Amino acid sequence: MFSLKYKVTTSACDGEGRLKLYSALQMMQDCSEMWIDSEPVVKRYFEEQNMAQLLATRQAEIVRVPEYKEELTVTTLVYDAKPMFGFRNTFIYDAEGKPCYKAWSMGIFIDKLTGKLKRVDDATLASVNIEPRLEMNYGDRHVRTPKDGGETFEPVKALRADIDYNKHVNNANYVRMAMELLPEDFKVGGLRVEYRSATKLGETLAPTVYKTNAGFIVALFNGGEISAVMEFREARIDS
Repeated sequence: MFSLKYKVTTSACDGEGRLKLYSALQMMQDCSEMWIDSEPVVKRYFEEQNMAQLLATRQAEIVRVPEYKEELTVTTLVYDAKPMFGFRNTFIYDAEGKPCYKAWSMGIFIDKLTGKLKRVDDATLASVNIEPRLEMNYGDRHVRTPKDGGETFEPVKALRADIDYNKHVNNANYVRMAMELLPEDFKVGGLRVEYRSATKLGETLAPTVYKTNAGFIVALFNGGEISAVMEFREARIDS
């Protein structure tokens, strides 16, 4: 298990002084990326093979939304690893050790030069510290869009601020873009995201929003193909 300490600062808060979901996802991503420092064999192998781990899907449950100045701990662990993909839990805990966010994700291993999937050898996989899967709801990693009934919105351009060191839109920024299209009074209780293709600087994403019984599904189309699709479930109680 790998952990990072955080404090809910002004830049991470919304207009009500509560942690933005976008900011919470950034914390999860940072912790997941920094995890590799705790796995020296994996880190060396990825450097030598010019490889990277990219997020393919994430599911998150919001137990409680932290407020301004709260002390948080983000932890991540790997509970399964295959030659070309792996699974992890990333939880955010408050100062009392109670979970505020529970998440699981699947990442894929790629060659940085070609952008294609690349296998990790058996010896490197065997070195990974595998831990028990944490308790939460585990849904389908695929987010399917309804066949009709969607509402289209103005296209969104990928800006320089959206791009991370992998040279494409950072995973949390897709969620930020999508949430701007949801009703202002909609409170998110759960999230599922499937990342299908990377969006690069200057490319345009065309959003379509579908109302569902549980909340909303937002699909971001890039050139007719879905780049990312997200399901936002409405919170049942104030969180």
